[in-house]
This record gives sequence, C-alpha cells and structure tokens, in this order.
Amino acid sequence: MVKGLYTAHMGMVNEMKRLDILANNLANSNTTGYKKEGTTCRSFADEMAYRLDDSSNGFRPKGLGEITYGVHLGEVYTDYDSGSFRVTDNPVDFAIDGQGFFAIAFTNKQGETSVKYTRDGSFTVNTEGYLVTKDGDYVLNQTGAMNGDPREQNFIRLDPNAEIKVSKLGIITQNDQVVGTLGMVDIDNYDYLEKYGENLYNLLDGGNRVAADCQVEQGVLETSNVNVIKEMVNMITIQRAYEAGQKVINSVDSTLERVVSLGKV
Repeated sequence: MVKGLYTAHMGMVNEMKRLDILANNLANSNTTGYKKEGTTCRSFADEMAYRLDDSSNGFRPKGLGEITYGVHLGEVYTDYDSGSFRVTDNPVDFAIDGQGFFAIAFTNKQGETSVKYTRDGSFTVNTEGYLVTKDGDYVLNQTGAMNGDPREQNFIRLDPNAEIKVSKLGIITQNDQVVGTLGMVDIDNYDYLEKYGENLYNLLDGGNRVAADCQVEQGVLETSNVNVIKEMVNMITIQRAYEAGQKVINSVDSTLERVVSLGKV
C-alpha cells in the first residue's frame, strides 16, 4: 500500500471529525449554558520500514528508517469556561457566577427519573407552582442536589402570584418568608461528567458532588461560551487542511498513473 495515500486519507478523516465538532458548537452558539467542545489530535506510533528482499544482512531485514501513518482524533473535550451574562429581568431566570451546576430531576421518555446537571437557568413556574425547566423537569432544592435525590419532596414549590426574590446564595423568599433554596452543586472532577443533549450532564460512577463555590444571579442567563468568529476562522483552517490532503492524494494518483503507463511500455 502506498503510504502517502494512507497518511493523506487519515488526515482528511481527522479534519472531518474536527469539522463535525465545530459545526455542533456553531449550531449551539445561542443555546443557554452550552459549553463548547474541542478536539485533540495524536499521531500513530512510528514504525520501522524494512528492506524485505535484501539478503546482504543475513536472515534479518535491514532497517531503512522510521515512518508514520499520519494522525487521528485523540479525544473530544468540553471547555467549562463561563459564558457571558445576558440580562432578561425575568425573576425565574438564573445564572451561576462561578463553578457549579443546577440540579434537575430529569424524566426520560420511558418515565425513568434521574438527576441531571445544567448551567441553563431559564426556568419557569408551572400551573401547580413548581419551579421547572422549559421542558417541564423539576428543579431540585439544595438537599436534593447534594444528595442526588430526585423525589418530589426535594422539588421547589412557589406561589405564582407572589414576588420571587433570590439571594446570591440561592435562598428563595416570598412575602418575606424563605420558601426554598436553589440546588447548586459542583463536581470534584469534571472528567466524570458526561454530556446529555445540548446542555445537560450525567454524573458517572467515580464522580462526587461537592459544595459549589459560586453565587447565583437573578434575572440573567448565561449564554454559550462559543466564540462564533473564532470557530469560523477554525473552520477555514480545517477546510485548508482537508484540501491539502486532497492534493496529496491527487499527486500520488498522478504518480501511480505514470508508473503504470511506463510499465505498459
């Protein structure tokens, strides 16, 4: 096999995967609380090229030098840097200033309920007075968040007709009475967080919930941390790298065509 074709092919495949991640970032540039993803690349292990038919070195093929088969995608990582804040003046819109997540009692299509974590604080109050997400999942209080308990006793219930005030620590008051506390927690190691959809996260086995070192801002939302201009520049870079791989394949193909033509003569 011609090594140049293989190397160029792997480079193009790598750029296609990078482009998929970048396109997903751009698609979610307006998603509240979205955290962009990035990719790392690593080369295949170098191998020694041998002169197999050379009998001048006894029974052992003589080495020619090191070769590499190009690069492939190393890993996809999430950038947890905070996005900018956007003022909405909606009393049930919240943003976390610092490290931490809101805890949500998420129910899937099979009716199974589990705790998910998010930076998206665009909440609302349903007809029963419970604080829920835009998708209708219940927001947990501090006890439910720290214990990972999605039962009803840890839901936040409010009076829809009374003014809602939330302190920097997430304490909710209505009519000068404390009615609950927004559940905010942090994870000791973000390597144990797994993305679920656009802006929800699963806590994997081995990860631990810890107290969040953050404050909550009422009436604002955290936008995504995607820099659209930077992503567009990266898209152009990826396109150029992909085109370079195409040119390599075309060059090798042209060379092989000439070799075949000479062989016929």
